[in-house]
Amino acid sequence: MEQGKALERAGTLRAQIRAHDHRYHVLDAPSIPDAQYDLLFHELKALEAKFPELVRSDSPTMRVGAMPIGDFSPVVHAVRMLSLANAFSAAEVEEFEARVDEMLGREDVEFSVEPKLDGLAISLLYENGALLRAATRGDGETGEDVTHNIRTIRAIPLRLAAGAPPLLEVRGEVYMPKKGFEEHNRRARERGEREWVNPRNAAAGGVRQKDARIAAERPLAFFAYGLGQVSGGRIAERHTDTLTRLRELGVPVSPEVDRAVGAQGCLAYFERIGRRRDSLPYQIDGVVYKVDLLDWQAELGFVSRSPRWAIAHKFPAEEALTRLLAIDLQVGRTGAITPVARLEPVFVGGVTVANVTLHNFDEVARKDVRVGDTVIMRRAGDVIPELVRVVLEQRPDNAMPASIPTQCPDCGSPLARIEGEAVIRCTGGLVCGAQRKEAIRHFTSRRAMNIEGLGDKLVEQLVDAGCIHDIADLYAIDLRMLASLDRMGEKSAANRLAELEASKSTTLERFLFALGIRDVGESTAKALARHFGSLDRILEASERLASYFVDPALIRSPEQKKAFAGEPLMAVPDIGPVVAQRLWSFFADTRNREIVSRLRAAGVAWPESEVGRHVADGPLTGQTVVLTGSLSAMTRDAAGDHLEALGAKVSGSVSKKTSFVVAGTDAGSKLTKALEIGVPVLDEAALLGLLAAHGRGP
Repeated sequence: MEQGKALERAGTLRAQIRAHDHRYHVLDAPSIPDAQYDLLFHELKALEAKFPELVRSDSPTMRVGAMPIGDFSPVVHAVRMLSLANAFSAAEVEEFEARVDEMLGREDVEFSVEPKLDGLAISLLYENGALLRAATRGDGETGEDVTHNIRTIRAIPLRLAAGAPPLLEVRGEVYMPKKGFEEHNRRARERGEREWVNPRNAAAGGVRQKDARIAAERPLAFFAYGLGQVSGGRIAERHTDTLTRLRELGVPVSPEVDRAVGAQGCLAYFERIGRRRDSLPYQIDGVVYKVDLLDWQAELGFVSRSPRWAIAHKFPAEEALTRLLAIDLQVGRTGAITPVARLEPVFVGGVTVANVTLHNFDEVARKDVRVGDTVIMRRAGDVIPELVRVVLEQRPDNAMPASIPTQCPDCGSPLARIEGEAVIRCTGGLVCGAQRKEAIRHFTSRRAMNIEGLGDKLVEQLVDAGCIHDIADLYAIDLRMLASLDRMGEKSAANRLAELEASKSTTLERFLFALGIRDVGESTAKALARHFGSLDRILEASERLASYFVDPALIRSPEQKKAFAGEPLMAVPDIGPVVAQRLWSFFADTRNREIVSRLRAAGVAWPESEVGRHVADGPLTGQTVVLTGSLSAMTRDAAGDHLEALGAKVSGSVSKKTSFVVAGTDAGSKLTKALEIGVPVLDEAALLGLLAAHGRGP
């Protein structure tokens, strides 16, 4: 391509890229995909590389960053960059309005209202429409020249649209969108690198980099909030109209800018933005109110270093320093052990915070949290308080690291942790007070002991009243005890007792599932019951594993693995080392064994069978079936029982090993997957025909 055509093409590309930048950053209405934008950008970059004489200072390619500079040069602001007075309450806003009304001799003054971004104030000086210089606010009189970094921010136009004054100083806030901040920290955690503390610090650090290539990598953005020096006077008569005109020139302005009348209008806006604060794509720390008419601003003037015509209404502080006094342990209803930081009470985000979850011990280690540390707490809006980081510079010499517990603080049972999981859990499901209600709810549930009348609310009442302490106590409840509960008459109490009595006649697989042994679901309980035929044989097989699980690290040496694989429990389908350890841990606890003995003594019983009871010769032996959707002639559980009686294995997921899928009405993803991989599908009519052919069915 000859130079003349290259010059013409480069001009076209720059105009197109500027237009797309304007639509993306100012109008929030991109018209082409990112990939197409990248093609335009790379074409321009290639042209400028081939014809260096085409390169211009306002070219979009100049945003990638130049070589590092030395010290930042000072910039004296022609018009001072003032700071705003703050208001922290509705009363202070009303006082501000009263002062304005009195000085102007008017009432119901109209204000511009806009979010106060939590970023870094910047001055952008444009000469003949081109960005000449960018500077920080500094002390208001003198800032620092950061042009090399500001040019890397795509939201900031390097050239304004036609019609700009010969000299125009735009003032605004450089900020980091939440999405970019969170994505960076996610990647930093994965790489084990340092995370940014908050979006404001990340934005300020990006603007003040000596190496613009580092700044170019940060996802920074910009919103204008006003003007400094302007040749030829104002570009509008109102502040809100000024921002509209800046948007027309290609400068991003917050879409939340609005007008309000009087203090009440301002406060209504404050409440409205406050409710939306957490959903905004950027952080704000308050709202700014400005007298909208510029003539009135001039009449009101300034006091000290703040304008009389504007005020910042701040939200309660979202971050605060406090001291960590202790790390306690909290036991959840499913046995999860959560470390909880106890703090010197601190007011943050509008509430007093005295404790905060640390989630798990991996998180404690990652943040290096120690008792005695000074920590930064954050609470944004209604979000749960979070310990952001430790202030290492203030760590005392006697700060104590947290130790990983080995016993449950509630019941003293051993704690267990599956390799690859962050959560540590209490193994005392039946005896742990913290897990008591959940264990009883599970035991009485439909797919376990099926005690229909003992719902969640009744279980809550029984436990809270001290009537029951574990699942075995259920069968010691009497009529007087039940009838004494709220909203429980004698007739209802008698019905509940009848249901408890009926539940004593059960099956071994239901009983095993009802015990709530971790990782022993319905299918595993069914496999155990069918393989061993009796609970005593399962207990005996579990006891044989004691020598292997003295060390909770499971099986280590090849010899141990080989011997372990020969144990009876490992011969059960779908039983591996993890489930085997769960069974051993549960039945090795004498308290669990005692509860099982009490249940059997209370009359809970099931039919037992010979060792190795299988349906080995059924017509569906060796076939794997998946049930999905709703059946009208029977429940899915009943259909599964019929299929298993014929020798089939009923699975919960579809794979290439699935023999066929039974699809009822409203079948979902399992049916879709079966069709995708070519697994045969039967409807309900075909299922009923299959069962009837083998003497089964409703």
